[in-house]
Amino acid sequence: MTSIRNKLLVYFLAFVLLFNIVSYSIYFSSSQMVSEYHASFERFLLFNEISQQSSQVYEKINAYVVEKDNVYLEEYRDLKKRLKENNEKLQEDAITGINREELDKYQRMVRNLLFESDITIAAVQYDNLDQYTTHAKEVRNISSYILESTLQLINFELAEYQMFYQEMEERQHAFKWFTINLFSSTLLLALLTAVLFSRGLTHPLRRLSKAAKEVSEGNFEGPPIKVKTNDEVKVLSDSFEHMRENIKQLIEEIKEKSELDQLLKELELKHLQNQINPHFLFNTLNTISRMAYLEDANVTSRLIQSVSTLLRSSLGDINKSVTLKEEVNVVREYFYIQKTRFAERITFKTNIDEGCLDTKIPALTLQPLVENSFIHGVEKLEEGGIISLNIYCDDDQVIVEVEDNGKGMDEETKKRIFSRDQIDLHEQHSGHSTGIGLQNVIKRLELVYKQQDILEIDSEINRGTTIRMRLPRG
Repeated sequence: MTSIRNKLLVYFLAFVLLFNIVSYSIYFSSSQMVSEYHASFERFLLFNEISQQSSQVYEKINAYVVEKDNVYLEEYRDLKKRLKENNEKLQEDAITGINREELDKYQRMVRNLLFESDITIAAVQYDNLDQYTTHAKEVRNISSYILESTLQLINFELAEYQMFYQEMEERQHAFKWFTINLFSSTLLLALLTAVLFSRGLTHPLRRLSKAAKEVSEGNFEGPPIKVKTNDEVKVLSDSFEHMRENIKQLIEEIKEKSELDQLLKELELKHLQNQINPHFLFNTLNTISRMAYLEDANVTSRLIQSVSTLLRSSLGDINKSVTLKEEVNVVREYFYIQKTRFAERITFKTNIDEGCLDTKIPALTLQPLVENSFIHGVEKLEEGGIISLNIYCDDDQVIVEVEDNGKGMDEETKKRIFSRDQIDLHEQHSGHSTGIGLQNVIKRLELVYKQQDILEIDSEINRGTTIRMRLPRG
């Protein structure tokens, strides 16, 4: 993750590096100009020094000729050494604006000056009057030529310096515009960077603030906040989205739990309304069953026991979960009652895997499904009505199928059964022993198992209906 602090450091270092590069470029250009100016000025001084030294050579020679004092001779030798060094510098330095031949000629004159000076000194030392007079005049003439040549060479150098000065002015002018353009471009770049950075920071924060305001007002369906940057703002937006989804899920769970609680409470109320003192009813049924048994009415006794079991189940605690085995026992009692009532008109079949019967299931789930198939499927058939109960295991699921060969149902009826409309618990279900319809069973299954496809219906008109439950095993 690239933090906002790291981004600021990168931007700051980039600008510092840019300003350092520009500053070094300006310093390098100024140093180059100063160096060229210094070199040109040094050449002026060198020519001037050679010219002065040439005149001093003649003066020292003349003073030695007149006074023959060795002090002048030592001064001449020192002056000669410095003049030779300066003459060699002319060869080493890159002299601009002066023809190479003119410069060579100038250096030869300096060497001739020193040569004639040495001859003059030697003639004086050997008292050769004719020779030192002639060579002394030659030294004076050469010194005069050197002075004139120096002025000419300086003029050449000045002409070149004038061009250099014009170039320097042009550089100065260009440097001024360079500085203006640099300031403008740097300012624009800084503003652009600031706008982009602030936009990347404040834009998602504004959306996050707007979304937070919507959440505070109870609106959890806003568009997701997408942040492309990989910094703290993205972490904040992802956390907010996660929190919003958790709140939505929690609200849905609370709604489902509230619906389930309301459903169960209204069912309990309906059961209470339908109850006549269960103990009195059970005791009465048991008394009738014993009397029938004593009178050898075994069928009647068995039928009363089935009614008692079915009634006890319907009046039990609707909140609790029971095993599939208990629900199957209730269905078998219901089969017995209806078989006794309709004789050969209705056939009940079971195909049950005993290994699946430990599965937990909400109370009063299976018997209402069988009863629904009986009442709406096969009850009106004159003969050949069949209801089958199939229970088997499939991987991690327990499949429960209630199948009939009755009149079936159309798609509109199926859609109405699976509709999410509020269930009217006070609606009378004609012929139902419990008052619990198919919609009620589906709603309770969905609320308990948190699945929308826990129950499915396959049906065709006049070809029967199959209600299939897929229960989690365990």
